[in-house]
Amino acid sequence: MEWRVRAIRGAITASENTVEAIREAVTELLDELEAHNQIDHDDIVSVTFTATRDLDAIFPAAIARQRPHWDQVALLDVQQMHVEGSLNYCIRCLLHINMPTSQAQIYHPYLRKAKNLRPDRSLAQVIRNS
Repeated sequence: MEWRVRAIRGAITASENTVEAIREAVTELLDELEAHNQIDHDDIVSVTFTATRDLDAIFPAAIARQRPHWDQVALLDVQQMHVEGSLNYCIRCLLHINMPTSQAQIYHPYLRKAKNLRPDRSLAQVIRNS
């Protein structure tokens, strides 16, 4: 398999707008992402986090930067576009990485209430993990 830049997406919801709740959510999302994908941190190109406008207690990237091997990764936070009726307390992640894995083999975690954003991904992951 040829090495290519791949995109890994994921999302999770925080329980509330506190540093602790956001830290817990970001940690769970990145733990899941790392556990199911072959990630060498030296191969990460960049990571963009988005957060809904109701999350402003801490930057998700600040939490990621404290993780082992993440201090040299290019990280960016942006506010998710607000759409009336959309999911609250939501953190999304888009990771670009050089890897030999095919797009079909990449695990994209959608956790907690964020499972509703991509039910197709949630079902595919249940099948894959069985």
